[in-house]
Amino acid sequence: MAFKPANNIQDLQYFGEFGGVNPSISDSSTYTFLSAKTMFDTFEGNADGCYLYSRHSSPSNLYLGEALAALEGTETANVTASGMGAICPVLLQLCGQGDHIVSSRTIYGGTYAFLKNFTPRMGISTSFVDITKLDLVEAAITENTKVLYCEAVSNPLLEVADIAALSQLAKKHGLKLVVDNTFSPLSIPAGRLGADVIIHSLTKFINGSSDTVGGVICGTQEFIDQLRNVNDGAAMLLGSTMDSMRAASILKNLRTLHIRMKQHSHNAFYLAQAFESLGLKTVYPGLPSHPSHKVFSQMMNAEYGFGGMLTVDVGSLDKANELMELMQERNLGYLAVSLGFYKTLFSAPGSSTSSEIPADEQEAMGLSDGLIRFSVGLDNDIARTFKQMKACMEAVGVLQTAELV
Repeated sequence: MAFKPANNIQDLQYFGEFGGVNPSISDSSTYTFLSAKTMFDTFEGNADGCYLYSRHSSPSNLYLGEALAALEGTETANVTASGMGAICPVLLQLCGQGDHIVSSRTIYGGTYAFLKNFTPRMGISTSFVDITKLDLVEAAITENTKVLYCEAVSNPLLEVADIAALSQLAKKHGLKLVVDNTFSPLSIPAGRLGADVIIHSLTKFINGSSDTVGGVICGTQEFIDQLRNVNDGAAMLLGSTMDSMRAASILKNLRTLHIRMKQHSHNAFYLAQAFESLGLKTVYPGLPSHPSHKVFSQMMNAEYGFGGMLTVDVGSLDKANELMELMQERNLGYLAVSLGFYKTLFSAPGSSTSSEIPADEQEAMGLSDGLIRFSVGLDNDIARTFKQMKACMEAVGVLQTAELV
């Protein structure tokens, strides 16, 4: 039977304690026990179904975790207070002093900063490679390597990781493959393709309303139990706990993810084709011109499309800023970081979400000053939106620049 993540979420049945159609929110930081022995057993991890303290788990967080595990097809999941609150505990749980990570060179700026600047303090080193070149990935693996880390679709350059091939490589060398799937929920079934751990920033597409920060770690029961262990679990001890109110809010929004992702993808595909037809340097996995178009096509759940993210290079930061300011003035979107909102969001990542990456490394990976990252919104009339965006491009001279190139 084909893997249908939206069906898996739809088939979950949660009742509130008073029969409500939504599960009740557990508005407690601590929980009572009917016996002292049960409290002891819970501290030892031997009392299933009992709650100890909300930093460890809560009913509301477990409801959301179960739904996200159903989305990714994993045994279970642990929700966290942010995307970075998911990434950091995973890597610290899997690696210790003297260990090594092989990571994609194009990743979210915060993740890059964590691996480049913070983990070396703990004796953990990282090699950054072009994740699309498997020979370079394998060449970077050493006897101390413990993790292969990548984003299914990278931020911001939209490079696509061949997860199945990376999984084979990880198994060959006894490594864990950790995949951040934030840019492609539903579209890319990372767990089914062989990822050992799947991470999302719930802040983005999954929540979809830009009102909540959150993260999730999807994996085996064994690994999630390790993260939650009261003695040496990184998620438990670092304390990146999601609030129960937020968990309940995200769970409600998750139910419409399949509808939203189809529209995000439809609109992004339309704009990408239209921008490319104007002569603009456009990157979108759904375009045949994308270097990894075939890889994405082979991995994807086709009904959800190629995702809602695209980039356009307009030549210079000044031109990018001028265009984005005009598009915002004309109500075509917001000049803002993040993604997954109902309204289109655009930013110049080289000076914002990827600013942690040094200029020379940005240049080496192809992250130019004039690159604009679009998180395409849920516009009902995308053809009208394109015409208005084209008018903005003409007004600031972007199309003339493209024609000259």
